[in-house]
This record gives sequence, C-alpha cells and structure tokens, in this order.
Amino acid sequence: MRILLVEDDPLIGSAVRQALQDAAFAVDWVQDGATALSSSRTENYTLILLDLGLPRKDGLQVLRELRQMKNAVPTIIITARDAVEDRIRGLDYGADDYLVKPFSVGELVARMRAVVRRNNGVADPLLSNGDVSLNPATREVTRNDQLHVLSAREYALLYALLLRPGAILSRDDLEERIYGWNEEVASNAIEFIIHSLRKKLGKDAIKNVRGLGWMVNK
Repeated sequence: MRILLVEDDPLIGSAVRQALQDAAFAVDWVQDGATALSSSRTENYTLILLDLGLPRKDGLQVLRELRQMKNAVPTIIITARDAVEDRIRGLDYGADDYLVKPFSVGELVARMRAVVRRNNGVADPLLSNGDVSLNPATREVTRNDQLHVLSAREYALLYALLLRPGAILSRDDLEERIYGWNEEVASNAIEFIIHSLRKKLGKDAIKNVRGLGWMVNK
C-alpha cells in the first residue's frame, strides 16, 4: 500500500515513516497542508495519514478540500487534539478514523488495514480469492495448505493483487503501490518479485496477461 503521511513534526514523522516502511508500506512524507493537497492530486494513494496542526494549510481544511474535489481516498486523522468536538468535526469533515497521539504503531497499522478493507468492501481480515489467502497482520500466505512468510515487497505486491481479484494491474500500477518517492526501481523489479512469489506459491498463482500486466484469479 502507498501511504501519504502528512506530519510537520520531524521526530514523529520520521519515526512513523520508518515504522510503516518496516511494516511493508510505501510511504511519502510531507510536512505541510498545501504540499499534501498537491501530492494527493498527482499521486494515487491507498490511504492518507493526516495531522491537523499543519503549516500553510490546516489539516481540517486539507480534508475539506479533498472531499470537495470528490477525492475519496481513505483518511485517518492522527493528532494531539483529543477534545470530543475535534473528533466529531474531523469525522464530519470526511475522515474515516481519528487517532489521538501518542499512539501505538501497532494500533495505527491495524486501523489502517481496517479502513482499507472497508473501502474495498472486504469484511474478512484475511484477503483471499479462494485459492491464495493472505493474512495482513502476520504477512503470511497460504496456498494448498502450505504456509509461507513473505518479504515486505512480496507482501505489498500480493496484497495489491488480492485486493482486486480478477483485475489486471500493470507494471506502473504495481510500482505505484509498492514504492515511495526517492526509491530506486530497477527495470525488472516487478518481474523479480513475481518470480519470487511464484517460487513459493506455484507458477499459476499469479497470471501474466501479455502486454497488460498481472492478476490473480477471481
């Protein structure tokens, strides 16, 4: 999943970005509201983590403008503002969840997974197409009663495919979902990850649609 982290505190932002990267997320980090809006216009994010007390444009204004632009990207507010009125305002402005600092990174990641599931119409915490089953909480995948632990890149790619079984994702689609800004992407990176997944799961677990991309069966 590709995440936009909007946080102006350098210590908090750096710590959250590192923790999310360790949890297999691709993270783009910006430190003001205006940059957050421009980034959301040019990139396709799975989810936004949005602080409220931001320079140049307050987080609530960012959220309001996103929703006015009909941008429905799932958004979790992460803030030190703990008043009930602030929580109500944030949710009424269009946030999908509201988390007060300080928070556990484990709880944040669990809330992120839940919001993304709801946004994709998935109730079960396991992602499955009836053949391959992925547990996002443990990064474990099961096929033919065999259990495998995935690397961060393998997990991110398979997660993207299993969120939409039957949909074809191009190289650009997959790169966009699993790499953040300033990460070098080798020309054969996606093929390498898919090859690694097929070695674990079987050659037919991920289908290649010539000239278009890759998919898992629906």
